Amino acid sequence: MEYNPGWNSSSVNLLHVRAAGPRDSLHYVWSSIGAPAVLLVATQSPSSALSVNWTQLLSPSPAGAIWIDPPDSVVYSTAVVFTKLFEFSEAKPSGELFYPTYDLSEFSWDSLNHTLNHTALTAELSGVPATDPGGGFANGSLAFRVTAYEAGGRDGRLPSLLHTADSSQLEFVLAGVAPRGNSSRFVLEVATVEEAGAVRRLRSERSIDDEYTPTIFEVLSLAAESQNGSSTLGFLQWKATAYGSRSPRREDGIWCRAQGLQAANWTVPVSSIIQAYFGESLGSTCTISALNVSFGGEEGQVYQEKRYLSWSVLLGFGQPPRDTFSPLVISITAVALGTPLAMLLLGSCLVLLAQRRRYSEYEPIN
Repeated sequence: MEYNPGWNSSSVNLLHVRAAGPRDSLHYVWSSIGAPAVLLVATQSPSSALSVNWTQLLSPSPAGAIWIDPPDSVVYSTAVVFTKLFEFSEAKPSGELFYPTYDLSEFSWDSLNHTLNHTALTAELSGVPATDPGGGFANGSLAFRVTAYEAGGRDGRLPSLLHTADSSQLEFVLAGVAPRGNSSRFVLEVATVEEAGAVRRLRSERSIDDEYTPTIFEVLSLAAESQNGSSTLGFLQWKATAYGSRSPRREDGIWCRAQGLQAANWTVPVSSIIQAYFGESLGSTCTISALNVSFGGEEGQVYQEKRYLSWSVLLGFGQPPRDTFSPLVISITAVALGTPLAMLLLGSCLVLLAQRRRYSEYEPIN
């Protein structure tokens, strides 16, 4: 993990996370220059490196300011941009009432260097609107917490997402922000950028297993697939829940819903690192899609009471991890189902043996 490589100032934030393998390397580039975003690049070289032209990156025309050396080692690249935060309430009987949108490209962000932990591989990007006429952020903030991994495993906090060494976790946190309505609900807009040859699809998988995230039986993923659908190139994965506590428990769950994936080619995400890497192709050959993730139940009271919201999402390359039953659950299930079956078989054998044994005090005539 390196902060602002090649730049000594902390007035802007750029965090480069590099994972090196024996035959390839992965790059995650997080930044709050413009809207907060992450650039994901997979290469087939174990020594590929990130290059940044800072003068050009901070100029009004940043195209070409970020690249990977050697350029021909890149096999896949994509980006995720967190563009806007919407707030609305159920204004009965007139329906939904939307408040002025929080544009994340117009936020003022703290220095990420103060929260960078090279041991735990974590960092936090926290910000507030540059102008806040309503005063909603007077005692609150919006943050993105990044966690990188050196090996596979499972996060210790709910929703206990399963991860691999090829993935990173992002936690979206809204803390202390005053809602502008009595039943406010928040919606985060997430945009993705794909180069020609790849397309994003929203998937939903349901399972009877809620061992690691109690009462949650749905996992969603925003997968990038090749045009012919033969392979999955990258993904965003999350469980259908958010939480209203810093130390989340089952009862702190907040309903989370994805509101459909839409083509968003009419707007280009305002993020300098995205424009710097993709350049002119961003508005021509690249495909931009947008997804709204909403938080809160029909009544919208959970955030109103606790003033805290956290939502975790996993980002990575290849197929998203899939949960399986743990050995403990398999053992319990085997005992629960096997014991009655064993008793039934044993009882049947005893009955058959009893029927075969005949007792009589008389000798046969013949």
